[in-house]
Amino acid sequence: MFAYTFSSFCMCVLCGEATEVLPLDEAVFDGIDVALFDVPEEISARWAPIAAAKGVVVVDGSGAFRLDDAVPLVVPEVNAAAARMRSRGIVASPDSTTLTMIAAIGALHAEYGLESLVVASYQAASGLGRAGTDTLRTQLARVAGTEVGEQTGDLRAVIDDHGPFAAPLALNAVPWAGVLTDGGWSSEERTVRDESRKILGLPRLKVSATCVRIPVVRTHALAVHAVFEREVTQEHARELLAEAPGVVLYDDPAAGEFPTPNDVVGTDPVWVGRLRRALDDPNALDLFLCGDNLRRGAALNALQIAELVAAEGLGAAADDAS
Repeated sequence: MFAYTFSSFCMCVLCGEATEVLPLDEAVFDGIDVALFDVPEEISARWAPIAAAKGVVVVDGSGAFRLDDAVPLVVPEVNAAAARMRSRGIVASPDSTTLTMIAAIGALHAEYGLESLVVASYQAASGLGRAGTDTLRTQLARVAGTEVGEQTGDLRAVIDDHGPFAAPLALNAVPWAGVLTDGGWSSEERTVRDESRKILGLPRLKVSATCVRIPVVRTHALAVHAVFEREVTQEHARELLAEAPGVVLYDDPAAGEFPTPNDVVGTDPVWVGRLRRALDDPNALDLFLCGDNLRRGAALNALQIAELVAAEGLGAAADDAS
């Protein structure tokens, strides 16, 4: 039996039939095998250990446990086996920005051995939830039909409410996502580094990220420069990505084929294009990736983790029956 936990409510689903929605308390986890938490960090931090103490496997989509050494951070296409190593009874799902690239990068790492990443992310407004989407649409309405954007500061003069963004987002690009941390890095930029290291099992991986918000409703895009231990070839890399689970290779610039956020929105895979071997380094690749931050970057990965855990239970039941 699965439990899906949203904010302060829990809905159980058994055999595809919805049951009564109940207020969140300890009793709702009775008889539950797997609980999917899609809630703010503070709620996960409080309730995930309670559910786990009752024998429930918690799949948590918040950032509350992602960097906890006792909690595996899992992307099934990359490190599915890690889901079994859950001493606290909790499995974490990564941030949407990390999820936009990690399946493709993981496939390349398995072949060539990854040494470093330089990442520029172009993140959708919906990464900040409904407030982000509503603010973007309001700002776009304010500038529609005007000539704003042709003079220094004219955008800020028209848009005085930035909402959850650090600057006006409409007709703009805002190089900030998250909160300030040491050295001028944003928390989102550190998240890309820390989560990539943990998922790939490379604690000393060199990662430099710059996270930018752009006026797109859904789907994050990333430009990645990846350096490997061995020489790479564009042809072999294409073959690897074409066969990688959870990845779609869409890469024919001569025909105008490469992923854009609007082409990818509403789909499950990560789309990869603009694949090139670096001009000045035979061990490096450059690529552009897009993934729907609400599907690939949130819901899908958590469900795939839950399926892994459920498969463990089915396997154990089969073993007992035999």
